[in-house]
Amino acid sequence: MQISPRVPFRRLAEVLDVSERTVARRYNALYRAGTLRVAANVDPTALGESDWIVRVRTRPDAVLDLGGALAQRRDVAWVAVTAGGAEVVCSVRSHTQEQREHLLLGRLPRSGAVLDVALSVILRRFVGGRATDLIGDQDVLTPDQVERLARDMPASRRATSRVIGSLEPVDYAMLKALGRDGRASIGALARAAGISEGRAARRLETLLTDGVVYLHVDLSATALGYPVEAYLWLTVQPAAVEATCRALSEHPETLFVAAVTGRTNVIAWLTCRSLDDLYRYITERTGGLDGVREVEVAPVLRRLKQSGTRVDGTRLEIPG
Repeated sequence: MQISPRVPFRRLAEVLDVSERTVARRYNALYRAGTLRVAANVDPTALGESDWIVRVRTRPDAVLDLGGALAQRRDVAWVAVTAGGAEVVCSVRSHTQEQREHLLLGRLPRSGAVLDVALSVILRRFVGGRATDLIGDQDVLTPDQVERLARDMPASRRATSRVIGSLEPVDYAMLKALGRDGRASIGALARAAGISEGRAARRLETLLTDGVVYLHVDLSATALGYPVEAYLWLTVQPAAVEATCRALSEHPETLFVAAVTGRTNVIAWLTCRSLDDLYRYITERTGGLDGVREVEVAPVLRRLKQSGTRVDGTRLEIPG
């Protein structure tokens, strides 16, 4: 499903050589357990907006309240408590400049619990924004199975720097439904937007192929045996940023890698099976990269939201 998040159960059953009933039963069991969820997200860069990473240093007694408030916002996609319980890291993906400024220049600085705010705009993502980014077992499918599933997923034709424009009014109703369930049927999307099924199908395909919307398969890393998360904030020589990001993006542990502005110029989010694995990753993999001057490691103490999905402990919440 990471290859093709909206693949019909019938098609998935054919590829895996099992019954459609088995696929549906296992999917529903994983969904109810909070292990797996499919959702749709808007890429703000396709609308001419920016993607931001925000580090908010706060009073320890207020960190969960602040993190919870940020997690409730639709334009905040990722929220985590890090750095000894006194910092919240979040991703702000507002659709308009007004929304972003209201949060970053208005709400956050005026909060009495906030001690410091560090803003970084994402210059280029190397890992992140694809359904296959979240961790999972590697090489469980044959190349033929991968190819057969990939046929069902529209490939984005948007260039990195291309701006598409604004969303149409009907898109917002469809996106709300897709945010609750990225596998919502065309009929459900049509009813939500008050349009025909044919128009809903065409509009969804356009949003996906133009790169305005991407589908995410959210997975509970802890449930899959990867309970240790950390953010790495790297200071890299400017001439080595591209090579460093590409090297990091090849590691299976990294679920997000980007070149950013601010105090550091590269960020990586990774998951590991243990603290010992995290130690080896930092000392052997990251430490061996040319051009890396400094590395700050911020272990994630609690994940509150990932890719637009609220997190309750180790479970992905099912939207109401």
